[in-house]
Amino acid sequence: MNRIVSSLLRIVDRVAPPESVSAHCDIPCGIYDPHFAQIAALTVLRMNQLIDGLQRPAPDAPAAEAQAAMNSLARYIKTKEDHAELCKKELDILWHDYFRPEHLEKYPDLHAKFWNAAKLASKNKQTVDMQAAQDLLAATREIAEIFWATKGVATRVAGSNQTVGGELVYVDNR
Repeated sequence: MNRIVSSLLRIVDRVAPPESVSAHCDIPCGIYDPHFAQIAALTVLRMNQLIDGLQRPAPDAPAAEAQAAMNSLARYIKTKEDHAELCKKELDILWHDYFRPEHLEKYPDLHAKFWNAAKLASKNKQTVDMQAAQDLLAATREIAEIFWATKGVATRVAGSNQTVGGELVYVDNR
């Protein structure tokens, strides 16, 4: 049976030889947006703010107070790390699936920008560092501006309107 299938496939290959094809994503879906990376970076910044603002219980504080503080700290750290990883993943999707050689011609430092942003995401997973969180948000914002520019879409940078503050790149529909 395998010989018959192999023979048929060889005949098909001769009649209609396979051609190389390429797609910019695995499906290809064509749906890309840097907004998720920006929101993840903004969340990393917010978790750093919450960690910095967490009140350390006094040495003689009741156990419940100390446990509540430890619980909050653990949750903030987990959320910070999860969103740093999510930011990295969302950036990787753009880097590997959306951007193409013609984009590199116009933005020759694009690989360096993505590499730097990925390193910043990793640093934010490893540390509590407000400056690193702000740098990650700035890096995702810069990539978002480039992304939309490659599509010929006007953007604006504006406040996030979130408790954390920070600025995000928005499509300018005005």
